[in-house]
Amino acid sequence: MAEQLHPIATQHLPGFITAPGQSDWLMVFLAFFLAFSVFAFGVFYWRLHSLPERLAHKSQKIQFEFVAILGLISLFTHNHIFWIAGLLLAFIDIPNFSGFLGRIAGSLERMAGLKPGTGAEGVPEPGFAASSHAASSHSVEAPKESDDGGKSSTVSKLLRAVTGRKEVDHA
Repeated sequence: MAEQLHPIATQHLPGFITAPGQSDWLMVFLAFFLAFSVFAFGVFYWRLHSLPERLAHKSQKIQFEFVAILGLISLFTHNHIFWIAGLLLAFIDIPNFSGFLGRIAGSLERMAGLKPGTGAEGVPEPGFAASSHAASSHSVEAPKESDDGGKSSTVSKLLRAVTGRKEVDHA
């Protein structure tokens, strides 16, 4: 006996309607399409989110680290201003001042009569307590002034500055 259609049903059914017991090919296709779309959107989002870091990768290390930290903050807080700040910082080329400051420090060491690179000896390490710094500052003797062209006066000024002793130096 031939199946009879319901009297109000149309004679032609669309192709996405399946017979009972058959798999729904439209639902399977849309499930795969949805999974692919979510994955593609995630890849696009991560590529866009890492754009400032990829731009700053060619710059200095400290600038790259700042941009990376701003990117992480923006990722976890969902505040887009951090991402925008990282993007702007990645585009700005920050000049390298450490070379100039190193040359200035070397010149000051030569003026003080010290060997280059030895001017930081006797400077307390960061993290020392103030009491240990104060106790050690009185144990360092400043050299006496002599008639060697003012070099020992410069050295004594440098030692007082390093040890934290405040004295009036008369010429």
